[in-house]
Amino acid sequence: MDSTQPKAFPVSWDQFHRDCRALAWRLADKGDFQAIVCITRGGLVPAGIIARELGVRTIETVCIASYHEYKDQGDLQVIKAIDPKVIGNDGEGVLIIDDLVDTGKTASVVREMLPKAHLATVYAKPAGRDMADTIVTELSQDTWVYFPWDMGWQFQPPISKDSVG
Repeated sequence: MDSTQPKAFPVSWDQFHRDCRALAWRLADKGDFQAIVCITRGGLVPAGIIARELGVRTIETVCIASYHEYKDQGDLQVIKAIDPKVIGNDGEGVLIIDDLVDTGKTASVVREMLPKAHLATVYAKPAGRDMADTIVTELSQDTWVYFPWDMGWQFQPPISKDSVG
């Protein structure tokens, strides 16, 4: 296997939904969350699923761009801040949701905005793992997650070139 190539981790809609529900189960006894702040865009889908499962009606977004052209993580840009009415007491009673914590840079920016909030993510890589309070699946740093909204139906090559045929 070529060690310079990232490991592919394709996630289907069914799998992502199951993983989001698993995250909701882990969060169910973590507090009485009054609001969810999802980090867009990746946090939108899991926030909707988790809001349903936990009975949270207030969903706010914080819009931060970090990946550019779906390849490289660049400078962070806060496109839309969190509504001050949701922030309250430094985020106490707020659940922050994202799809993935990679380097932890985006999570760090949001943590500064809401230091008392609970940050949960579906997937986490080692460089950013400590930024999340609750996760479902840990991945290696060299794994690239292909989320269902990024994919169409296509063949996935095997990990080992020797296993073709």
